[in-house]
Amino acid sequence: MKQKTMRKSQAITLIEVLVVITVLLLLASLLLPALARAKAKASRISCVNNLKEIGTAYRLWAGDNGDLVPAQQTVKNGGWADFLTNANQGALCWTNYAIMQNELGQSPKLVICPEDERQAATDFTTNFNTNTHVSFFVGVNANYYYPQSILGGDRNLGPGPKPDPDYGFSPKSGKGNDVTVPLNASSSALAWSLKMHSGGNPQRAGNILLGDGSAQQISSAPFNKQWLPNAAGTNNWPAGRIPATPSIRLVFP
Repeated sequence: MKQKTMRKSQAITLIEVLVVITVLLLLASLLLPALARAKAKASRISCVNNLKEIGTAYRLWAGDNGDLVPAQQTVKNGGWADFLTNANQGALCWTNYAIMQNELGQSPKLVICPEDERQAATDFTTNFNTNTHVSFFVGVNANYYYPQSILGGDRNLGPGPKPDPDYGFSPKSGKGNDVTVPLNASSSALAWSLKMHSGGNPQRAGNILLGDGSAQQISSAPFNKQWLPNAAGTNNWPAGRIPATPSIRLVFP
């Protein structure tokens, strides 16, 4: 009777295990940063698309309301300009978007940036009554007659050349901020924080919505030197709050 040959199974050695682990770690070190960059790029594109949708909503709303955006139209006619005759109206920033809920397709997700720690409201009626569901500031005097006027943008913008470690003008509390920004870049240096879109970029980056409804991806330096000087100054300041130099008024959530 022919006997079967028994083969001795070979176990994986410790060295082979270490080699496999090393290769996997090397692959991870190469792939993870690329995946992170791809995710960040996708988030920023999504945010820009949201701003473009908001820009379209502004145009639709203005078309039905005397060619004025909500911040310029009276409360009687559906806007919130009456509130803005007073200073420090940051807490009401969310009102601007609630007014345009029909033009926004009843989608509160459009006013949230995917990279923001804030979450979208369930809808515009149940819990959309604070700034904590809003990612974008409002330029109260911008409109499509001035294509380079600043109609909105990411809330992580702060004062000074050194970026704020958090969200800049937009406090975590949701109480908002009503900000006067001089158009002279030398006296109004602003910077995006690393909280959104910067992806490690030392120049910091953010998105802005312009008066013509277009959206721009821009870093801090060009924002100060190229966009602010051409942003078209605000002319409807609260009584006693008219700035000494040409400025714009941005309301942060």
